[in-house]
Amino acid sequence: MAARRRLGRRETAAWHDDAVTILGFLGGTGDQGRGLARRFALAGHPVLLGSRSAERAQAAADGLLADLPAGASVSGAGNAEVAARCEIAVVAVPYDGHAALLADLAGPLRGKIVIDCVNPLGFDGKGAYALEVPEGSAAEQAAALLPESTVVAAFHHISAVLLLDPAVAAVDTDVLVLGDDREATDAVQELVGAIGGMRGIYAGRLRNARQVEALTANLISINRRYKAHAGIRVTDV
Repeated sequence: MAARRRLGRRETAAWHDDAVTILGFLGGTGDQGRGLARRFALAGHPVLLGSRSAERAQAAADGLLADLPAGASVSGAGNAEVAARCEIAVVAVPYDGHAALLADLAGPLRGKIVIDCVNPLGFDGKGAYALEVPEGSAAEQAAALLPESTVVAAFHHISAVLLLDPAVAAVDTDVLVLGDDREATDAVQELVGAIGGMRGIYAGRLRNARQVEALTANLISINRRYKAHAGIRVTDV
């Protein structure tokens, strides 16, 4: 394992472009978690899929491995074990289980970067809409529940269909990255770049995550109208 550097005042493991980082996906058996896990496994990172059921997590991992090249590393375990074993955690649980999951995992996530990609959305006959979050956003809720972790918001606007499609070699999109620790957001931006076609763009402090999460409702509307898998591109950067 390559040498690590210190993030802020916490001994948080940072990712470097010459390092292999163990990534843990909490609530990672859904489409978004499996899609991101698949892309990072293709990029050479060991991946842990987490679920309330270790058996379900391992079944999801086996499903991914069946479609990955030899040498890819994907395994499944309970969320608590994944939180303890990973170096960087990605929260991919549905919003209705977000707070309860993170409250239970504050201990094993201590000192780690936690990437929150949860979109608090509701759906009715008119389509998707943003839900109100008491803390302001799902990412800010995560930061409140994980005071000894470094929370970064990212990966909100990526189509799980594209991530999971073996015929899609590169996912051409920018990923908005938000957080209050410069070294942590830099590390996540580098990590984004490990996935073909993706670019990480710093988009502000965590307090600005609310509108980034809510924008997903607009993208869902775009995709439904145009039968597409639209993402985000930031120009002139």
